Amino acid sequence: MKKFVVAFVVLISFNALQAQDVKYGLKGGLNIANLNVSGEASPSMSSIVNFNFGAFAEFKINKKMAFQPELIYSVQGAKYSQVVDLDGNLYDTNNTLKFSYLNVPLMFKYYPQSKFYFEAGPQLGFLTAAKVDVDVVGFGSGSDDVKEFFKTIDFGMNIGLGYNFSKVVFANARYNFGLTNIADTEPGDNTKMKNSVFSISLGYIF
Repeated sequence: MKKFVVAFVVLISFNALQAQDVKYGLKGGLNIANLNVSGEASPSMSSIVNFNFGAFAEFKINKKMAFQPELIYSVQGAKYSQVVDLDGNLYDTNNTLKFSYLNVPLMFKYYPQSKFYFEAGPQLGFLTAAKVDVDVVGFGSGSDDVKEFFKTIDFGMNIGLGYNFSKVVFANARYNFGLTNIADTEPGDNTKMKNSVFSISLGYIF
């Protein structure tokens, strides 16, 4: 993953030298994240709120079009309730899955006018951490590292829109829908789990 990040920075730097109109910036905001889960005995998932932040470069293609690669740290996941059978005893549990991703959105932007834009593009995500917080009703709570149960690479698509309040400040809303199953399942296990994230961000352009 480190080699990929270095290659990403080198690519951006090279393109910046070639581009006539390039802008750099920082952005951050809130994620409303969930997981689309299917398979035998899959629990019903609900959203969690967390954060995202990172950097980007915008390369103008023409007056209407731009290409914007980004490097974003994003905390995602979902929560669910489940009854656990342990040695014949039933326990009610409330669980929260939290995934930390280093995401690389590759966004194509269309400006119908100078301040407002639509965007769409693919996203590659690298899982850096995964844990589950478990609250056993009436008995206490704890957390555990569960990264080994999930795939390290995620692929999805983004759609969104944004508004430039000025030459340096903008707001952005984006929806990411996962296209790949992130659950690292055993043969015969038909569980499928895909990321679903709605994000709202504020950004600053240098």
